Amino acid sequence: MSSASMPAQDSFGTRRILTTAGQAYEYLSLPALAERGFPGVARLPFSLKILLENLLRHEDGRTIRPDDIVALATGTPRGSVNREIAYRPARVLMQDLTGVPAVVDLAAMRDGMTRLAGDPRRINPLVPVDLIVDHSVMVDAFGAAGAFATNVKREFERNQERYAFLRWGQRAFDNFRVVPPGTGICHQVNLEYLAQVVWTAAGPGGTMVAFPDTLVGTDSHTTMVNGLAVLGWGVGGIEAEAAMLGQPMAMLVPDVVGVKLTGALPDGTTATDLVLSVTQMLRRHGVVGKFVEFFGPGLSTLAIEDRATIGNMAPEYGATCGFFPIDIETLRYLEFTGRDPARIKLVEAYAKVQGLWHDHSTPDPIFTEVLELDLATVEPSLAGPKRPQDRVPLGTVAASFARTLGDAGRADAPRSVQVSGRDYRLSDGDIVIAAITSCTNTSNPSVMIGAGLLARKARARGLAVKPWVKTSLAPGSQVVTDYLEKAGLQADLDALGFDLVGYGCTTCIGNSGPLDEPIAAAIDSGDLAAAAVLSGNRNFEGRIHPSVKVNYLASPPLVVAYALAGSMRVNLARDPLGVGSDGKPVYLRDIWPMNREIADVRRQALAPDMFRVRYGSVSEGPAEWRAITTASNGDLYRWAPASTYVQSPPYFVGMPKEPEAPGDILGARALAILGDSVTTDHISPAGSIRRDGPAGMYLIEHQVSPADFNSYGARRGNHEVMMRGTFANIRLQNEMVPGTLGGVTRYVPSGEILSIYDAAMRYKAEGTPLIVVAGKEYGTGSSRDWAAKGPRLLGVRAVIAESFERIHRSNLVGMGVLPLQFTNGASRRTLQLDGSESFDITGIAGGVKPRLEVLCRITRTSGRTDEIALLCCVDTLDEVEYYRHGGILQYVLRRLAMN
Repeated sequence: MSSASMPAQDSFGTRRILTTAGQAYEYLSLPALAERGFPGVARLPFSLKILLENLLRHEDGRTIRPDDIVALATGTPRGSVNREIAYRPARVLMQDLTGVPAVVDLAAMRDGMTRLAGDPRRINPLVPVDLIVDHSVMVDAFGAAGAFATNVKREFERNQERYAFLRWGQRAFDNFRVVPPGTGICHQVNLEYLAQVVWTAAGPGGTMVAFPDTLVGTDSHTTMVNGLAVLGWGVGGIEAEAAMLGQPMAMLVPDVVGVKLTGALPDGTTATDLVLSVTQMLRRHGVVGKFVEFFGPGLSTLAIEDRATIGNMAPEYGATCGFFPIDIETLRYLEFTGRDPARIKLVEAYAKVQGLWHDHSTPDPIFTEVLELDLATVEPSLAGPKRPQDRVPLGTVAASFARTLGDAGRADAPRSVQVSGRDYRLSDGDIVIAAITSCTNTSNPSVMIGAGLLARKARARGLAVKPWVKTSLAPGSQVVTDYLEKAGLQADLDALGFDLVGYGCTTCIGNSGPLDEPIAAAIDSGDLAAAAVLSGNRNFEGRIHPSVKVNYLASPPLVVAYALAGSMRVNLARDPLGVGSDGKPVYLRDIWPMNREIADVRRQALAPDMFRVRYGSVSEGPAEWRAITTASNGDLYRWAPASTYVQSPPYFVGMPKEPEAPGDILGARALAILGDSVTTDHISPAGSIRRDGPAGMYLIEHQVSPADFNSYGARRGNHEVMMRGTFANIRLQNEMVPGTLGGVTRYVPSGEILSIYDAAMRYKAEGTPLIVVAGKEYGTGSSRDWAAKGPRLLGVRAVIAESFERIHRSNLVGMGVLPLQFTNGASRRTLQLDGSESFDITGIAGGVKPRLEVLCRITRTSGRTDEIALLCCVDTLDEVEYYRHGGILQYVLRRLAMN
């Protein structure tokens, strides 16, 4: 059933007609459902109303039954509904680092379908899919007028194989569009162009059907579009592939935490400061696996771009989504970004007849629980040095960094090294990367104009960026360039070294590019705690750059300010940024732009025509894109055996038509024992590939020079590289090998210290199953499916952790890896695990059930055994089926082959 289908029976009699702008639309009415004995529908959170409409529209008596609808319509919002439902998003959004492996999987599924004597064309998206190439550009060139052209040239040189593969996919699959490199970051393109708020499609008999715009995306920050009242969240590529192929997404009805916003942001604060406060507050409260919905009088003071900033960082505060309702600001934004006037009228009319419209007279929804935030209490802040939730008020950043040095045992004597061939020294805390980047902030004209105005004032006072700082500007869309240039602010940013380097994620995803060699050498020789400041959403260890130990998130104006100061040891609330051309000190307060100044420039510089022109030919792309050819033109992809970018994965090779029953995990060894907050960057890094690691050695063996390694993210279409890169983050701390950093482990039979990949291959050859043991919040961060695929291909059968992040838990199940949770206060520490033990996990062979309790017997080298209970975090009946089949893709392939 497609996303536009209407139920054959309409069990609740909710089918209605809405006519607007001369067009009639069918829709399923939530107020009509309320009138039929479900009055609680009117006070449901807006996000749950959208889920309820989704159930109504896809009711089929099998995957979605009337009692599912009743359960959601009558559930008690103040407590968990505790009901599994089947959700069907209207569309799927992808970016290239996660999208390429997803298309690789689809191509491999077509091969698998052929081997099962099925029609390969059945492996085809049934809902619209947009893949936006935004994660590939690196900051090789910077601080010069030609940086953008140089980086584009290098991007196409590096990624020809990947892009040719995507060009094949664009022709081979229906409902699949590729937005070429250089257009912008997927979430900003989604916000500015793709999202419609109310989606329409042809229904039965050619009637047009109107329904809420919903999506899932293969990037955790898909939640950015929640700011535009579009319900969407990030999933792993394997889950997105299943959704593309018509598989409903099983999910538990979430609790919804309401955040009541009051007051208004004070002058001098930004949406970045607000989202860092929200992230800290909600991470402390605990919202993992929950919806968060914002309401209250403070909503009217926030522009859509501010809301999008808050929605964007939902993964950082742990929520599935951070949703805002449709209101007058939504309509203003749609008009401002050049959307079709008829669509805008439909959005307003549909929202009002469906009870999805919010204004001052709207009763507050009934939430599971309510928190409150007075916007007037928000203050300028950063977050760091390694977690987005660790907010630090601007005035205490220097002291906070000093504590970081204290933790490293050098608070009283920061290290300093002379930079070879330069007239300056580099010290602990010096900022070597200052990047205005990422979807989180570059989608917001207020903070981008603020950065430009601060640069203008700094330039007028004669300030300059410190010579050791690598500066870059990577906007989320080409529209940003248009309005910065129209306002004359790009010239001011250029003068400080913030020249355009590309339209993509760049530094935020770890594509920072190389540091100047003398600077990198000084950092390495002194083991300096060098810093990065970026306007991004993630600052995990080892993510931004291998040579940078501390990373801080900040608003774009503060990124410019810190580039001027040059060090995290400078207290920007008190110390001067530098000395002006008049010989007098210049302070941040002297050049900080006020809200009125920003608003004046915004009114003069932005216009709807900018959006219409830039998105008028969104699929065309630059000449380099149009010139790409592919050797494959048919339904099946012709794999190139010599390719180091795209290879057919082994998931479906030798797959029988019927699944084999999963067995207990006996005699397992620990591949790694890890601590708290292990991120998907720790498990499957996206950044640079080390020459001396297993992935680097593989590439060298295949005649790839280190200069052409590219990144792990770009190599995700090749499982051989990604297996070798699993757990290869240089900051990974495996407690099986105390005192070490990086992807190493102890191979227990001999006691040797080996790379995790080499140890896994030895265990695999011996037939020894593997597990990973971890602490709290295992798998936090990105939605990357390779953080589950990699361990599975290494032979990991289960992960035992104190808690899991939502997306990663789902990805593990989707790859046939059991997520198991410690119970009764047990942990790796209480059990004193060191990796020498063997593990028997029993209770699986009898059949996995949702939230099953299994037993784990731990056998020590002394012969002593401990037996503990573990909670099997397979949450739904559909997930049970995925695990039984060895993974979600195997399940979907078998179903399609049988029908």
